[in-house]
Amino acid sequence: MGSIVWDQHACLPLAVGTDVAPLLRFASAAPTYLSVNAGYRPQSFADSTALLASFHASIAAHPGLRTVGTVDELWSATDAGDVAIAFDLEDAAPLDGDLDNLARLADLGVRTVAPTYNHANPAGSGCLDASDAGLTRWGRDLVARMNEVGVVPDGSHCGRRTGLDIADASSGPVVYSHSCMAAVWEHPCNITDDQARACAETGGVVGITGVGIFLGPNTPTLEAMARHLEYAVELVGIEHVAVSSDHSFDTDDFLAEIAANPDVFDDSYTRWGPIRWMPPEDFVRLGAFLVGRGWSPSDIAAVAGGNFLRVAERCWARR
Repeated sequence: MGSIVWDQHACLPLAVGTDVAPLLRFASAAPTYLSVNAGYRPQSFADSTALLASFHASIAAHPGLRTVGTVDELWSATDAGDVAIAFDLEDAAPLDGDLDNLARLADLGVRTVAPTYNHANPAGSGCLDASDAGLTRWGRDLVARMNEVGVVPDGSHCGRRTGLDIADASSGPVVYSHSCMAAVWEHPCNITDDQARACAETGGVVGITGVGIFLGPNTPTLEAMARHLEYAVELVGIEHVAVSSDHSFDTDDFLAEIAANPDVFDDSYTRWGPIRWMPPEDFVRLGAFLVGRGWSPSDIAAVAGGNFLRVAERCWARR
């Protein structure tokens, strides 16, 4: 897809000892970076630190994969032909309410955190809440601490007012790691034009994702992704748009999570049947697909990974 393929959010089973080999399905001729989810709303600090330790050990033992904590380490990994990997959190719950835990998780490779996941918590409101009170005072302190320790604030799954508040509170770029455009397909997890503009004003990036229910009526196709991409590019400019698979290697586990946690997921996740995800093999073909739609090589390189790389160069270096 260009100079680097950057997937800002992919999901393995959230279990110690999980197999990391499926991540190699993203490997391509281009340098490749993946952010792997290491916890969301139900996880505690102990859960996520145990999971991160397991991921690190498994990745270190697996040829072709390497964890990274800096942009220099990222390039060292990809120069050697490895897929570079760091981590993200969906929700502040794994902090156990202690902002000092953010730096501890950053030391374990967490580079992106979404303050909320679908529903309200001590940081703010989620995208499935009936009302959105925005970031709390603790949520603003959380964003400030992220800026200090080199973790990028992420508005995906946050409420719409909460997302705007994240952009307002942050002293650096924010991202929507895996969010599509509500103007193209109305879904509570998709973001408004105002959210996208506010993100861009921070120097941040909107990552259009490959989840079928967010792209359309369960349609995880490159054509559907391109429609969201082209709308977002027209709205905020090529330098503020990217892609992110949100591919679930734990499909059965995640569908079971949905069934077991009706307080976290509503019928916007289930009304079109079992969720479908864009496979990694399609995700890494996006560049060739966009060539067929008349995109220039420089624009493809920007959305494929250059824009998220720019945010990492600015934010990760603060550590």
